[in-house]
Amino acid sequence: MNIRSLTRGDGAVIGAAVLLFIASFLDYFSADCDGSSCPEMPNAWDTDILQLTLPSIFLAGLIGTGLLVGGRFLPEGRKFGAVSLPQAGVTLLLVALWSSVWKMAVAPDQADMGAGAILALISLLIGAVIAMITPVVPALAAPLVPANTGGPAPYGQQYPQQGGGYGYPGGQPGPYGQQPGQGQPPYGQQPGQPQGAQPGQPGQPGPGQSLGGQQGAAPGAPDPNFQPFWFAVPMARPLFPEDGSPQPIAELAPGTWYLAVEQRGQALIAQTQDGRRGVLQDTSNIQRG
Repeated sequence: MNIRSLTRGDGAVIGAAVLLFIASFLDYFSADCDGSSCPEMPNAWDTDILQLTLPSIFLAGLIGTGLLVGGRFLPEGRKFGAVSLPQAGVTLLLVALWSSVWKMAVAPDQADMGAGAILALISLLIGAVIAMITPVVPALAAPLVPANTGGPAPYGQQYPQQGGGYGYPGGQPGPYGQQPGQGQPPYGQQPGQPQGAQPGQPGQPGPGQSLGGQQGAAPGAPDPNFQPFWFAVPMARPLFPEDGSPQPIAELAPGTWYLAVEQRGQALIAQTQDGRRGVLQDTSNIQRG
């Protein structure tokens, strides 16, 4: 279980679930009375009086949160039947929210809604709304626990310079390992170098091209200077097969770390947590680990 799979939105939904659990122990109804004539108000756990209030509102909301969070730790794309665990969790949260609203609408005329009912409605509203908008709001889709960029890179690799990598503001994508201040154009052309001084420069192709011009290869060619790194996407993005088929093989979700194993032009060859590899064509604004 990797807590880095959780997003900020998941953290907010978990907080709402904690409030919902606390609300289950508070009085669900209240009455305007004083002294010994005032009846004891039930909470959600008094099932003899409130009957289906506990399972339809409180347990449904807590189970929905559990499914939503638990789905983050499963391999990408894992489904049970036709739905994934996060989808089932959001559905249960919406059912619990509707049950809470309906319970208030049919409440007895002689009773007012207590602190438990009001707090339950607020927590379910927060949890359901955040669960639905998290995939499309970058601030909520960001990882709950930021990556520790000060440690060694995975597999013993060193991180490339910040001036030439994906995900750094103002950095122009270029060959990995490029030193800052070189100011060289894409694919290795040196500044101020006369045309034709190096075989393989853009605009100077020829049959005698040597290995020194491999950095000026076609966009689909692998970068020989590439070093693997971990990354996360700001929003859901499709992962396409390496053979160029248009049908995605997986969807990269925000809040999950993926391994970039190869660079092909502006695209990355990414590996999911369950071992599947494919082409990530949209590499804008990705977060490096």
